[in-house]
Parts: sequence; C-alpha cells; structure tokens
Amino acid sequence: MKNYFRKEISGMSGYVPGEQPKMDNLVKLNTNENPYPPSPAVAEVLRTFDSAMLRRYPDPMADQLRDAIAARFGARRSNIVIGNGSDDILTMVFRAFTAPGLPMAMLRPSYSLYAELAAMQGARVIDIRLELPDFSLPENLLETASDANLLIITRPNAPTGNSFSRILIENICRKFDGMVLIDEAYADFADDNCMDFALRFDNVIVMRTFSKSYSLAGIRLGYAVASEPVVEGLMKLKDSYNSDALAQAVGLAAFMDREHLENNCRKIIAERSRLTAGLRGLGFAVVESQSNFLFASPCDGDGGRCFEELRRRAVVTRYFPGETTGRYVRITVGSPAENDRVLECLREIYAR
Repeated sequence: MKNYFRKEISGMSGYVPGEQPKMDNLVKLNTNENPYPPSPAVAEVLRTFDSAMLRRYPDPMADQLRDAIAARFGARRSNIVIGNGSDDILTMVFRAFTAPGLPMAMLRPSYSLYAELAAMQGARVIDIRLELPDFSLPENLLETASDANLLIITRPNAPTGNSFSRILIENICRKFDGMVLIDEAYADFADDNCMDFALRFDNVIVMRTFSKSYSLAGIRLGYAVASEPVVEGLMKLKDSYNSDALAQAVGLAAFMDREHLENNCRKIIAERSRLTAGLRGLGFAVVESQSNFLFASPCDGDGGRCFEELRRRAVVTRYFPGETTGRYVRITVGSPAENDRVLECLREIYAR
C-alpha cells in the first residue's frame, strides 16, 4: 500500500498511554490516578444535569470555568485557556511554538509525550539530562537549551516525582529567549508552585490538569495560564468546542470545592510519606517526591523484575526501560489499603 502519511508521522513511534489492565483483585498504581473520589459537588452536577441540553453546543470558551480559575489566581479571563485535558493544551503549544526550524528542549527523563508532539511538528528535540543521583537540574540548562524556541519544565517532574527550586525556575524564565512551559500537573501535592510566573513573565505558560488532584481523569479537562497575547495566540489553535458541556460543569463544581481538594491532597501526602518510609525500610532508594507517586529503585537495581513480580500479584505499577530509569519502578500513591498491599508484596518478593 502506498504511504500517504507525512514522513514525520511515518517515522514516529507514537505515545503509549499507561495500561488499563483487566485483572481480578487489581491494585492499579500505574497512571497516577487519585485513589479518592471527586468532590460530592461533582456527583450533584451529574445527578441534576439536564440531558436535553446536550443537543446544544457547549460554550466554546468555557467562560464560567475560566472566570473561576482567574479569580483563584488573581488573573483575568483573558489569561486562561481551557483544554480537553492538559494534553490538548500541549498540542496547542506545540503547534504554536515548534516547527522544523524551531526546536524544543525538555528534561530527560520526563513526560514522553513531549517528544512525540515535537515529532509531529518535525521539530528537533534538545535533551536536558537531569543530574544523578537526585535528578536535579544541570547548571548548564540555559546553555543547552539556547537554540530552542520552547522549553518545557515539568515541576514536579514525571516520572521522577522531584521538584526544582523556584529561584532556579524564576532565573530560567527571566533569561531564556523563548517560550517556557511549566507543566504543573502535580502541583497540588507539592510544597509550592510557579503559577505567579505566568502572570509576571510574558514568555511563561503554566499548565495544570483536573486529572490528578481533582480525581477527574475520566472527563479530560485541563487549563493553562499565561499573558493575554499568549492566550490569544493559543485560542487560534484550539479545536472549536474542545471542552464539552458536562466536563465544564463537573470541572467548575470540583474547582470550587477547595476544602475537598485540600483534604484529599493532605491524605495523599501523608500516605506518600508512609509509603516512602516503608519502601526505604525494604532497602529501596526512593527519590524525594513532591507528587502523588514515588520513583523507587529496589536493592538489586532491577526495576523490570520488580515491576513483573508485582504484576504477577495483580499490583500494576509503571516501568520505564532505560539505563537509568530501568533501575526504578514508578508507584502511584494509593489508598492506605492499596499501599499496604504493595508493601506486603514487596516483602514477599525481596525476602527470598
């Protein structure tokens, strides 16, 4: 058959989402989902939603939700863009700022979708290798990224879970001659964030998702905050109706219930500390996490074996092959019972 695809598409591997396994007695800790349900206000929206309204198109700009986000962060509606998940925001950003002559720079290891989106644009990827053993930012980051038109910093980073100094990030934003995207998918689990940079710097976008801290991975909703000219440009690139009516209503209800969000995050942070201590007690090296997951290396340094042994016991984590990442497994912080099950299985595996 004749190949009708652009050469960039034919040459891509394509992003592989986290597995959605079908197992009995499954403990699913591979895609950083929240172990707790969303706000009760979400259930009320679903109960009372007028299904007859689905015959009409949703608000293409999601203005009610944008207004709520703007009020939370001291911004204007014109500083906010809504996406069909944060991956949709990423697609807009890559369309806007990358091309065959406009490279992008990203941390390694980090979210592998970035490189796939660059490939779609025919854009060169500049790798910024994090420093071992703590996956910290290299001192030569700005020099390494100097040819890029787009620099992505994932804070806290995935899959490692660690964060980076606000002072360092602020300095990068000030000095980088291009667009800086700060991916804050896990910011609600961290000690601090960089949201204010989006309003202070003309070249900064801060992106967040409803999937993790709001327990809404199933509805696909995300947003970004940036200067008005940047948002205006991104609006030109978004799909006409990229956020459906139900997602907007559910997202608004969840966003307004601050108490529920904070309570859930506190529980996850407490379990994160307990799971970290338990893993270290079994001889694991665990990266200091500011997210809702742990990047942990077993005592034998064989992350693949750990992943497979846990999977045989219906505990599904995430494994990233590679010289460095292959020594680790990424474990989502689950409920207390799920975390107990992980530790129980690991004691059995490594007691042999």
